[in-house]
Amino acid sequence: MELLRFTTAGSVDDGKSTLIGRLMYDTKTIFEDQLDSIERTSKQRGDGHLDLALLTDGLRAEREQGITIDVAYRYFATPRRKFIISDTPGHTQYTRNMVTGASTANLAIILVDARKGVIEQTCRHSFISSLLGIKHITVAVNKMDLVDWSQDRFNEIVTAYKDFASRLDVPEITFIPISALHGDNVVSKSANTPWYQGASLLYHLETVYIGTDVNHVDPRFPVQYVIRPHSDEWHDFRGFAGRVASGVFKPGDDVTVLPSGFNAKVKAIHTHDGERAEAFSPHSVTITLDREIDLSRGDMLAKPNNQPEVGQDIDLMICWFSEKKTLQPRGKYLLRHTSKECRAVVRDVHYKVDVNTLHKHEDDKTVGLNDIARVTLRTSAPLFYDSYRKNRITGSVILVDEFSNETVAAGMIR
Repeated sequence: MELLRFTTAGSVDDGKSTLIGRLMYDTKTIFEDQLDSIERTSKQRGDGHLDLALLTDGLRAEREQGITIDVAYRYFATPRRKFIISDTPGHTQYTRNMVTGASTANLAIILVDARKGVIEQTCRHSFISSLLGIKHITVAVNKMDLVDWSQDRFNEIVTAYKDFASRLDVPEITFIPISALHGDNVVSKSANTPWYQGASLLYHLETVYIGTDVNHVDPRFPVQYVIRPHSDEWHDFRGFAGRVASGVFKPGDDVTVLPSGFNAKVKAIHTHDGERAEAFSPHSVTITLDREIDLSRGDMLAKPNNQPEVGQDIDLMICWFSEKKTLQPRGKYLLRHTSKECRAVVRDVHYKVDVNTLHKHEDDKTVGLNDIARVTLRTSAPLFYDSYRKNRITGSVILVDEFSNETVAAGMIR
């Protein structure tokens, strides 16, 4: 079955964890011991109802404060699709956690409290979702029961959100009125919203088209490992293992080896289960070539007529992760891009983005925890990259502090 990865985001107490708990509860994907534990904890806390948020809020601090702090991953499936959910925090101070959780998502559910409407955190999470290349945003207007299922209030929120989203790069935005606590329009359509003609949230998740989200046009194969068994059976075998980042590779295809520029043909594509007729993202395979070429970890296979950008001056947007350190002008970091690792120096900090208003602050160039900024890096070796909009794998990097080995930033190449 097709797999859909989606993330939830929103302000504090908008009901993200409750919504995920409701999805899992109503689709009957909760184990009995989990349900018993939630019921017991809800009674101990004096809750007047079954607190489904406890399904994802596993940390003690989360349960005590009733907030989400760290990213929680949950898995469930319906007859139509498999799902991986990342429940991300709503607090401003946990922006880096949201970036991490949403970086692989196909779809983002932005929760809006029907009483509060579109607030700064709504704009913040929508901007980050757009920055991370998420093509599908579902705005779930929650707690509609607390505004008496008002169609006018729902329409006000839709208008306000569309006005803000006009500045974002998101191809598809869907609006659904829900009550996560009571389950209205979550798994089944609700009788409380006869004015809403759209689908329930689960049906939308099952049917949203994500076939075009993966890049099948630009073949990219970063090499992770060279396989030389040196056994009697595979005495002359020399294969290049890795995961297909994008595009399609088939035996007989002409490929160019980067950075050397040598050309060869794909001889065969191997997996644990035998040879394949083709490989595409996200297949992990071993490719053999028809001629001996010096090729190692960090190199890349591409097509002769469709190659990535090659350069050492990289323009990118970064989200800063480190609590202890700020981005240093002329600072030196270890850069990891696909399977390649090299050193990089910060050439320039162009501006810092106020994610609540989308204003660019060119005077304030101090980049600290959770800040998002545009910078230029100079790498010690050429990178083979695409823009993040074109390819989320070959367009993303992480920066690592060489001394502490701490991941200090994630970057999206412009």
